[in-house]
Amino acid sequence: MLPPQDRLPILQLAGQTGAVLERLTSDEQAKPLPISRAEMKDRGWDQVDIVFVTGDAYVDHPSFAAAILSRVLEAAGFRVGILTQPDWQSCQPWKTFGRPRLFFAISAGNMDSMINHYTANRKVRNDDAYSPGGRIGMRPDRATLAYCQRAREAFKGVPVIAGGVEASLRRLAHYDYWSDKVRRSILLDCKADLLAYGMGEELILQIARRLDAGETVRDLRDMRGVAYAMGASETPPTDALALPSYEDVLKDKRSFANATKMIHNETNPYNARRLVQWHDRQAVVANPPTLPISEKSMDTVYELPYTRKPHPSYKESIPAFEMIKDSVTIMRGCFGGCTFCSITTHQGRIIQSRSKESVKSEVREMVDDKDFKGVISDIGGPTANMYQMRCLKPEVEAVCRRQSCVHPTICKLLGTDHGPLVELMQDVRETPGVKKALVASGIRMDLARRSPEYMRELTQHHVGGHLKVAPEHTDPQVLDKMRKPSGDDFEAFADIFNKESKRAKKKQYLIPYYIASHPGSDLDSMIDLALYLKRTGYRPDQVQDFIPAPFDVATAMYYTGIDPFTGKEVHIARHLRDRKLQRALMQFFKPENYFQVRKALEKSGRQDLIGSGCDCLIAERPPREAIAARRRESRLHQGDYVHQIKGEKKAGKKRQSRNLPGTGYRPARRSTDQETTQQQPAKKSTKKTKAKKGRARPK
Repeated sequence: MLPPQDRLPILQLAGQTGAVLERLTSDEQAKPLPISRAEMKDRGWDQVDIVFVTGDAYVDHPSFAAAILSRVLEAAGFRVGILTQPDWQSCQPWKTFGRPRLFFAISAGNMDSMINHYTANRKVRNDDAYSPGGRIGMRPDRATLAYCQRAREAFKGVPVIAGGVEASLRRLAHYDYWSDKVRRSILLDCKADLLAYGMGEELILQIARRLDAGETVRDLRDMRGVAYAMGASETPPTDALALPSYEDVLKDKRSFANATKMIHNETNPYNARRLVQWHDRQAVVANPPTLPISEKSMDTVYELPYTRKPHPSYKESIPAFEMIKDSVTIMRGCFGGCTFCSITTHQGRIIQSRSKESVKSEVREMVDDKDFKGVISDIGGPTANMYQMRCLKPEVEAVCRRQSCVHPTICKLLGTDHGPLVELMQDVRETPGVKKALVASGIRMDLARRSPEYMRELTQHHVGGHLKVAPEHTDPQVLDKMRKPSGDDFEAFADIFNKESKRAKKKQYLIPYYIASHPGSDLDSMIDLALYLKRTGYRPDQVQDFIPAPFDVATAMYYTGIDPFTGKEVHIARHLRDRKLQRALMQFFKPENYFQVRKALEKSGRQDLIGSGCDCLIAERPPREAIAARRRESRLHQGDYVHQIKGEKKAGKKRQSRNLPGTGYRPARRSTDQETTQQQPAKKSTKKTKAKKGRARPK
């Protein structure tokens, strides 16, 4: 059995932070952590304890994982060097700070590197929101693998700890959309000594302290929130729940679906069991998740001395930072359990909130910044209106294995009081120097409409003309596969929103987000959605195509064609041509989509929707813009850079000339200053990035 989790690290830090900061000069507190040997020497260090490697730009802001984790370590007295977006072609950058005394901490960044690089159609993205100037090519495909391997090459014997979203969601055998195959645990390919999954403040602090105390990395296998690979001669713990082996899930899709169900049944930290999965003769063990972080610990983390800015060496803006620089995180986690979203599995299903005093303190700090313009861009988190919501009966929460607290119905034991959130929102907007405090995070509509007080506060004071919401679909069966509320719920929310906006004498509009090609969605359901959009007048400017991210339940549906929790077959839009048709239907009003929409309607036998009738989606004759768009597309088709998989046509000649192999995107690295090749993630980016990023989208 696992020993009880040590709940002291961050709480101890709370008591130590003042003393640590007293040792730092005010000038040092105003500096980011070092990203070069020169900056290390400038601090008077001859060695660092930990080298934190990240695929993102280094932004010293509490919305960025590298900033939080490194500041936590710093406050505990550890010396941390940040190696950001290193050139992975050799191990030389890994020697920047010399041999780290304790370990390498490796992260691909705040996004899975494959999702960061490729669209749902497997085309190379035009930008990277987490790089200076939005430049692409600053990190490799499957960055965790390359970074861990280079760390091994740089210094033999130094422990390598992998973490972050990419490692977390690939810790066991998983389906990889970009290679269209089941890949084994990332541990076996990256050769990390340990994998830390989920949110890692307390975990990384425990790791550092135990290694500093003389324990070996093998001794750390008893910790919550870690996974590790055992040697062929080792025997896994007897209390572990055995998953179908890698060989089983590779050859049998029902075994894959069953493994997915078993894994997601073990996500409640209060009752989750240890998991073991065999890969040939080698076992991968995943311990139960870490326990939720306390309010006091959350406050401590967010009160550390962040500069709240990118590293000063950057000469270009970092899109992700620009989107979140004036936002405030008030909570983390999500009990929604949407099948297409990784937030619940990564941040946990139990809401962890900051105190009102801590949030207000951060707002006052923002106001004191000379660059602050008076507008807070977001008060929220993964979901804006789950602040301080918990199960009303801890003894029930401790044994619950429900996948979602709000689907198919809202649990009667879920505390849904919006009162604390309303008070917080009022206090924030009334802070001197704050002109406007907006809500840009996703709103759980089925919860929001239960609180007239919250809806009134939201519409009167916290909407900047438009509010983004995510009904996701209209078809009941598709919504059920998503674990989203019914379309009636969105209608009820919209009605309240419009009435309260009218009462406030404000012209405000909802911007609904929908997902195309989600498991369960076929052309008929998408045609119904298109008809709904026409009837209501909604014209989505952005459409999110479903991307099968590793570990998600919806991804298991996509790969297997089976709902893991019911065992029933699910319709899948598997081919890119089918996905394009679904996407076009959602934007039927755009002339450039005319021929795709027509093809979809004809394929479904819905020619009655082609013509001049008021219910028709498109006209009988194509508009000139549609013909021009088709000509442009035919000329540009060979310029598409796509990640090729088996069974699909090869890309155009340019792909070969750019040396973009089917195994991954490896663009030539652009020449940059050494100091400008550092970067770290954020919560939002450009509009284009919002559509691809689950965290930036509404709930």
